[in-house]
Parts: sequence; C-alpha cells; structure tokens
Amino acid sequence: MSIAADIVERMVAWRHDLHAHPELAFQETRTADLVARELAACGYAVKTGLGRTGIVGTLSRGAGPAIGLRADMDALPIREATGLPYASTTPGVMHACGHDGHVAMLLGAARHLAARDDLAGTVHVIFQPAEECEGGGRAMVEDGLFRDFPCEAVFGLHNWPGLPVGTFATRVGPIMASLDTFEITIHGYGTHAAMPERGTDPLVATAELVLALQTVVSRRIAPTEPAVLSVTQIHGGEAYNVIPDRAVIRGTVRCLGEATRQRIAGLVEALAKGVAATHGATAEITYTIGYPATINAAGPVRLALDAAGAVGGLTEVKDEIAPSMGSEDFSYMLGECPGAYAWIGADGAEPGVPLHNPAYDFNDAVLPLGAAYWATLATRFLHPR
Repeated sequence: MSIAADIVERMVAWRHDLHAHPELAFQETRTADLVARELAACGYAVKTGLGRTGIVGTLSRGAGPAIGLRADMDALPIREATGLPYASTTPGVMHACGHDGHVAMLLGAARHLAARDDLAGTVHVIFQPAEECEGGGRAMVEDGLFRDFPCEAVFGLHNWPGLPVGTFATRVGPIMASLDTFEITIHGYGTHAAMPERGTDPLVATAELVLALQTVVSRRIAPTEPAVLSVTQIHGGEAYNVIPDRAVIRGTVRCLGEATRQRIAGLVEALAKGVAATHGATAEITYTIGYPATINAAGPVRLALDAAGAVGGLTEVKDEIAPSMGSEDFSYMLGECPGAYAWIGADGAEPGVPLHNPAYDFNDAVLPLGAAYWATLATRFLHPR
C-alpha cells in the first residue's frame, strides 16, 4: 500500500505548519483545531476536549472490529536552533521530538482511509495531548477514552533517530521503561563556613548520597533487571562563607519491571535516611510514581509486524528490538486496552540529530511510510470486504 502524492504533499504542509506553531502540554489548542478541521473535512465524527485538549476522530463502516491509532501532539520547552524556514515562531518552544510528524502521518492515514469503501468496522484516530511528562495519555483514559470509543486494540508509533529510514521495529513485552522521579531534601544546621563544627553540613551528606544512589542499580539490583537511576539536579547554598541549612537532590528512575521499580523506590528512601543520619542530618523524600512501563501484547505486535512488512518502503522489519529506557505515556492506554507501540526509522544517509535536541527536525521522508503503515494496519484489522 502507498499513500497518494496529494496526501503526501498535504502531510508535509501540515507538518511544517505545526512545526512553526508548537504548543506545550495541555496547550495544544491550535493543533487540536487543525486536527479537528481536517478530520471533519473528510467525514470523521470528531470529539474534542477529551483529556482537556485531546481529539478523537471516528470513521464508522458498519459492523466489525474497532481499532485505535494514536499520535501525540505536544512540543517541548526548548529554544530551536535549526535555522529552518519553518522553524518555531514561539520563543522557547519547539517540536524537538517529532510530534508534528506524528500528527501529520496519522492525519494522512485518516484521509486515505476515509476514501476507502471496502472496510468493515470502526477506526478511532486518537490525537493525544501532553505526552512530554504531563500524562496526557492518562488524562484521556480517565476522561473515558475506551469507554466512549471502545477498541479491540490500540497502536502507537514514534519516529526513531538511530534507526535508518525504511526500518520498523517493535517487540513483545516492555519496549519503553517506567518513569518515576524523586526529590530528597537534606536538612542540616547552618553555620559560618569557618566554623563547621558548630553546624551540621547538609552538603557533605548530599555529596555522599549522590554516590550512594549510584550503587542502587549496580549493587542492589540484579544485572538481569534493567534499570537506570540518574541524579539530575543538586541545589544548596548561596554564599561562599555560609554552610547552608539544607540541600536538595532531584533525579529520575527508569525500570522495565514493576517489582524492580518498587524495590528501587524503597532503596532510595532507605539510603537517603541512612546517609543523612550518618552525618547528623535528616532526609525528607518525595518519591513520585509516574508513567508505567510501555508493555506490548503479543497479538497486536504480530499485527503490527505483518502490516509493516506489507509497506513497500519499510525494507527492514525488526521483531526483537532492544527496549529503550526512555518512557512513554502511551503505557496508560496499553494498561486499558491491548496493543503495540513501535518505532519507525528516521535517519537519512547520516545519523540524525537525537530527539530533544535544539537542532532536531522530523525527517519528512518518514511521512509516507508512517501513513502507509497506519493505513495498512487499519485496513487489515477491519477485514476489507
């Protein structure tokens, strides 16, 4: 299956327009308006405002199964450095993860499917807000996504620098890690820097705790249980000659298994309290459970692989790709409905700029491939008459 040239041209125009007008999590009003307008124009029933700024378009073709296809819409708080003619016009905000391309691919597939008269069943195209750490997938589920738009299976797709254009990759089981965060405040007793014996230095305890936290994965978790613990912020003190009364450590934890996830949460708390007590300080811990791991079901993975294999431009289809320790809130949808999340290669002749980089730009060569995958998957799922 291939996508008509006029639809490819539209996808490029949509993508560039969205790239020039990025919107942060739960602020995707212009993006949602464009999506709703284009879906309505080709005959979809459109539900707006699901999960605050989410959109669901429904194409009904009589009795038959129902499939959900999901694209994320939000941008990132990054100042763009591409110099492109369609670069972001919103200072400090850009599409650095390719969600502009995701929206364009799903809109292109939706237009292609609307022109077919040989389908039996229902396609729900799901345009999700706030994937970037704000839980838009959870918001849509809690707002009745699968209650109001029931699906036998739901599918997600993400462009993937690091894989060449023409590659499609997925796997059964966990494909993306869970996402949790922690904040540890070490409380000491402030004093003059020339008289440290008169206070309790929280910075010394903080320094030791940062090193101790690195032993959680290396020494307390089995090597067969993938996990990452990264300290990403340390804050403490304001003057050269003052030992402060507090310091703050922040970081993130990623896991593929739920038991490992729960064990690390307990270890972080125990280490923080123990190290602080060793130095006569105390620790206050806020450990926030975030996105669960993104776990693919076997049946939908087989359907995704079969559909990708039927797209002429997808010349390499991988079924056992190593999972990423990045995270995805599509996991909330997979927690309610079986499905599969996959990656589509984005690198050209040279390796591409990584996601979340100020110089990143979605590769337009991926647009017809992603749209063809979506269209093929939905067509096969709906058993053409």
